[in-house]
Amino acid sequence: MNTDTFPLFQIVLPALSVISSFAVLYFFRSLQNRNYNLLLAFSGAFLLALTLFELLPSAYSIQNDRIAGIFIAIGILLQILLEFFSKGAEHGHVHGFKEDLNFPWLLFISLCIHAFLEGIPLDDNRDFVWAIIVHKVPVVLILGSFLLKSSLSIRYIWFFIILFALMTPLGTVLSQYAPVREYYPYLLSLVIGVVLHVSTIILFESSKDHSFNRRKLAVIILGMVLAFLL
Repeated sequence: MNTDTFPLFQIVLPALSVISSFAVLYFFRSLQNRNYNLLLAFSGAFLLALTLFELLPSAYSIQNDRIAGIFIAIGILLQILLEFFSKGAEHGHVHGFKEDLNFPWLLFISLCIHAFLEGIPLDDNRDFVWAIIVHKVPVVLILGSFLLKSSLSIRYIWFFIILFALMTPLGTVLSQYAPVREYYPYLLSLVIGVVLHVSTIILFESSKDHSFNRRKLAVIILGMVLAFLL
């Protein structure tokens, strides 16, 4: 593991974005009833643009083009499978769970796998950490609103949030160990597929009835421009 070049902010900020977003929601309960479609659209555009500008060129520069394409496709399929269990929580839509649920283990495990994978490319693609931070904020606000309205105790909810917050840093740290580095090109392409699926779904689902919306278009353009300027 290369500790000399490993910046602390890439470990701390993704976790801090999750915990701080939920803390704000917990102390300001009026935020639970807000519409986060524009924030979701911005985060989806920012995430998609940085994937196109940074992760894709990196993936195709370190391995055979066809192999990269195969693992990107596998990543898309993997995310579709994860969403079967998470009901779309990765892109801000918690469908299919009852508010009187017990602890949602399938939701928890699938979101943790998704968050862990997001952490893998952060050390080699350092601007991408901002995409992950921006992506997590609306997802945590929507997921946290759902959990706070459920019958789960606040202890279990904080347990969920803190472990979820630690998954992305864990992926970043483990990606630096030699046995994992050997497979890094494949893992990077896998992550690209996961992120491409999530970001495009966010853009498609963030407007009601998929209708044209000027404000949505404006925040999408803003997200892409800001990603380009990083």
